[in-house]
Amino acid sequence: MPSRKLPTAAEAAEILTRRRTRPARRAPPPAGRSLAPLLKSLDARFGQGPAALQARWAEIVGADLARRTEPVRVSSPRGGAQGVLEIRVAGPSATLIQHRSAEILDRVNLFLGTGAAGRLRVVQGPLRGTGSSPPGQAPSRRRPPPLDAAVEAALAEAAEPARSERLKRALVSLGRSVHRNPPPGA
Repeated sequence: MPSRKLPTAAEAAEILTRRRTRPARRAPPPAGRSLAPLLKSLDARFGQGPAALQARWAEIVGADLARRTEPVRVSSPRGGAQGVLEIRVAGPSATLIQHRSAEILDRVNLFLGTGAAGRLRVVQGPLRGTGSSPPGQAPSRRRPPPLDAAVEAALAEAAEPARSERLKRALVSLGRSVHRNPPPGA
């Protein structure tokens, strides 16, 4: 077989500029472009649901009701009837919530759209979404984090002139609480 002469680097560059062996790769289209019509149709069909309500519950019903309640689900019955909004209520506030059910439904329908919720179902139980305890229950006791060793030493030194041991302990305890919860503007 006769040997073939290979092109030089300059000749190879010129050949490649004239003729491409593969088409240039294009980036894939954004996933949101193809998902947007599907999401719009699902939103129109099923609505926003309780996730949208939970995110803005305090704005919808007000701070007072938001402390006592949390939305659980919005169910829409078949046949085009109005949906049922199920909310969880902390403790004995159920009577107050039942009394204000028309106002709550009006506000929820204003947020989700007309006819999203026609009835209110109240379920008593502990609230999950808030870090604070429900009204009427004692807050959970957590041990506060320890103070810095230098602050502890300064508190012990400042309480040293006190005459009784009980007074020293009270002064140190007061100093710890002041350092943990400084007054506003300090």
